[in-house]
Amino acid sequence: MVFGNPDTFLHYALGGLYLLCLSGLFLYGTNCYVLLLLFRRYRIKERLEYPRVLREFEASPWHKDLPKVTVQLPIYNERYVIHRLLEAVCALDYPRDRLEIQLLDDSTDDTAEIARALVAHYRQQGLSIIHVRRNNRHGFKAGALHEGMGTARGEFLAIFDADFVPPADFLRKTIPYFRNPKVGMVQARWGHTNLDYSLLTRSQSIGIDAHFSIEQGARSWGGLFLNFNGTAGIWRRQAILDAGGWQADTLTEDMDLSYRAQLAGWQLKYVLEVACPAELPVQVAAFKSQQFRWAKGSIQTARKIIPALLRADCSWFAKYQAILHLTHYLIHPLMLATIVLSLPLIHAHNWQHRSWVLVVAFFLFLFSTFGPSSLYVASQRVLYPDWRSRIRWIPLVTLVGTGIALSNSRAVVEGLLFSGGNFIRTPKFDIRRPGDLQNKLRSYWLKLDLLPPLELALGLYALFALAMTFTTLGIWISPFLFIYACGFFYISLRGIYESLDRITWKFGEPQAANSAQKGK
Repeated sequence: MVFGNPDTFLHYALGGLYLLCLSGLFLYGTNCYVLLLLFRRYRIKERLEYPRVLREFEASPWHKDLPKVTVQLPIYNERYVIHRLLEAVCALDYPRDRLEIQLLDDSTDDTAEIARALVAHYRQQGLSIIHVRRNNRHGFKAGALHEGMGTARGEFLAIFDADFVPPADFLRKTIPYFRNPKVGMVQARWGHTNLDYSLLTRSQSIGIDAHFSIEQGARSWGGLFLNFNGTAGIWRRQAILDAGGWQADTLTEDMDLSYRAQLAGWQLKYVLEVACPAELPVQVAAFKSQQFRWAKGSIQTARKIIPALLRADCSWFAKYQAILHLTHYLIHPLMLATIVLSLPLIHAHNWQHRSWVLVVAFFLFLFSTFGPSSLYVASQRVLYPDWRSRIRWIPLVTLVGTGIALSNSRAVVEGLLFSGGNFIRTPKFDIRRPGDLQNKLRSYWLKLDLLPPLELALGLYALFALAMTFTTLGIWISPFLFIYACGFFYISLRGIYESLDRITWKFGEPQAANSAQKGK
């Protein structure tokens, strides 16, 4: 092989870099098959374990002498959902003398006044509930949880975010696992209160279902590292203390604490049978903001945890799976790189002599794409009797996942370079059906950033590359360029539409807008 010609060297360099990026996507995509196999292998064992744990608990002294539990509710500006949250938590089926509720309120709007009145109301009903206010938001959610621990009386700490609606039997179904003194945390599955609201919420629900059924199940039951998802879970206080407590140097304090606790010797459990419904983001900007926080925080956690993980006394397979778990969001810069490289490759290469590159690229793309899709299908089969009618939305999940590649790539870069950061909340509106938002004040809506126009440009770029493939053997990669183009168009155009809709609403209904400003 001769590289005397600079053009030849450039062609091979581009092809090599392109295949390297696709190999990375292939690595993460095919790991979905591994997790699916683990889930199927241990699913029957888990089905037997859950009723056994409940039976043994009922026959134990704990059943008559339940441990004290503190329910922690970290909130920030949640005027629309605070009533729903407190109503559900105060209805938990647990002895009142064993239950304490902490409303950890960092709000800067009228949520604080609403919360104060609600707390007083439930306290008059005999509940042990306190309203905790801080002078600042230092450490954001991690800081609020750390401060709450200082006065919490419970041996166990249940945590729910503002958009969650825990069922009344939540504690009754999760506390039994703590009879095992090695268990430090129990995570429940997330459900959905508004999955039918829009195509965006539909796609989110399928992605979350895949994570909370197949992925979390495989990791927990297969003896791999598991992460607490920040809400709908219960911690043993001692496990938090042994792990070093809540820390705010990453934006995913939940994942960080989970790994530190497991490295300290504690076991984390996942319970598929217990579902806690939550509200999915209805605004694409809110969804992207949430994903940005998760992507940046997980990469920050990877930087922090992987050195200790490599020294841990566990199998190399467990370490390998943990590294893939912590660095999962690297798929987005890899996606972005393949898009950007597609057009120069199509233009530069003489495909008649290098068609093998396209064949390899096609199969790498194929396995990378079908890996997550297999998880989506499996999760719908596991969770819903009408799964066949639900899987028709899976292509939309793929489009949304590719459409946020630019935003999440930026998050990954920031996660690699910086620790901590601003915790931007995901707005919640207590929205369940189309049309609900028309009756809500839109003061919580996030503003348009500079990314939608760039995402639109990337969609046009992918579309142009797609057009070029029809004149070359590059047609092998045309299906994937089509997916990329559609994904960027969907995310960018929806974001622009929502921003224009907000502007129209703001100037078309000045009285409502003024009322919203006064409520801030």
